Amino acid sequence: MTTATLRLDYLDALRAFALILGVVFHAGLSFMPVFIGWAVMDINTSPAMGIFSLISHSFRMPLFFLIAGLFTHMSLQKYGIRTLITSRALRLGVPFIGGWFLLKPLLVSGWVMGAQSMRGDASITAGLWQGLKSLTELPAGIFTGTHLWFLYYLMLVTGITVVAITVLKRMPLLEKVLTAAGRAVMTWLCCSRVGFILLSLPVACCLWWMEHWGLDTPDKSLWPDLPLLLLYGGSFLMGWIFYQQDTLLCSFMQITWSKVGWLVACVLGAVSLSGYEMVPGHPYYFWFKAGFVVCYAGMMWMLMALLMAGCKTLFSRPSAIIRYVSSRAYWLYLIHLPIVVWLQVAFAELPLHWLIKLGSITLITLAVSVVLYNLVVKRSWLRMVFAGAGKPTADKPVTG
Repeated sequence: MTTATLRLDYLDALRAFALILGVVFHAGLSFMPVFIGWAVMDINTSPAMGIFSLISHSFRMPLFFLIAGLFTHMSLQKYGIRTLITSRALRLGVPFIGGWFLLKPLLVSGWVMGAQSMRGDASITAGLWQGLKSLTELPAGIFTGTHLWFLYYLMLVTGITVVAITVLKRMPLLEKVLTAAGRAVMTWLCCSRVGFILLSLPVACCLWWMEHWGLDTPDKSLWPDLPLLLLYGGSFLMGWIFYQQDTLLCSFMQITWSKVGWLVACVLGAVSLSGYEMVPGHPYYFWFKAGFVVCYAGMMWMLMALLMAGCKTLFSRPSAIIRYVSSRAYWLYLIHLPIVVWLQVAFAELPLHWLIKLGSITLITLAVSVVLYNLVVKRSWLRMVFAGAGKPTADKPVTG
């Protein structure tokens, strides 16, 4: 079995985990202890949901972009730049455009019903009508207001990468120098005892300029958010460098007691300092925010490394279950949010423990998404978009 095959198996598992974690993350937002502007707020909430959201949100999308960078480099090496462009236009552009027109009315209807539910009276008919009516407001708000923003940013990062590659191909000496320098810097950062701390600093700088403490959600405008573009572009670049660099990748994933200690300190620091976001008048607000962004960045990198190491240990061997889940994970994530919101509205007033509701919403969403995949995608041309042709192998990578 080749290294490429091993890599694909555990990274497919990792990518599926990151996407499904996004389903759990969104399913839990109605149980936050304070109202955050989500569609609905459940009658049963928990502070634990706030901690879970803070930690899980720190790494799941950066991890997705890192994996995407590695797979994109793999595709470029195997198929060339024209095939890469065609593939990404199909895999990213079609879901972004088609998915927006399908999902936006359903999401608007969910928000309408959520607001009605918190006032004591939800109407599915009125919600659906308001959702469909939102399309009459076009072109205002075109391609904004959904969770599909990550496709837009991935297309931006991929486009920048293609342009950079095209330019560097005409300057082979500069390409060689930059490639060697990038590998040298990454080798030092991944192998050094203070490497993860140094990796955290540029991410912390990006986090400083976010609208909120932590990672913002850029779903309000098609104008790129520069700090987020730099952060996700950096994660993508890191994955790009990791391709065919097994020693470097292993060093990044190597778990030591010092790294575990740094992770624990970062998690505790981020959780304890996060409460000060709502106290901008505090005399030490500046320093609390500075400490938070450093801790948040360190938590992000360390959790990414820990999860990659765990998936490599558990899922290096080919698994029919992992292939099944991985081939559907992309579709599951794209289609899940309206289902989640509608279920949150349905469960909001039920006198059940919030964990039971969270588990039920997550499992029902996944089940409905799988059924829709089997009915709509599996035997149609859409399979080329959401799962690729044929089974995922080292020669036919499942990319995001």
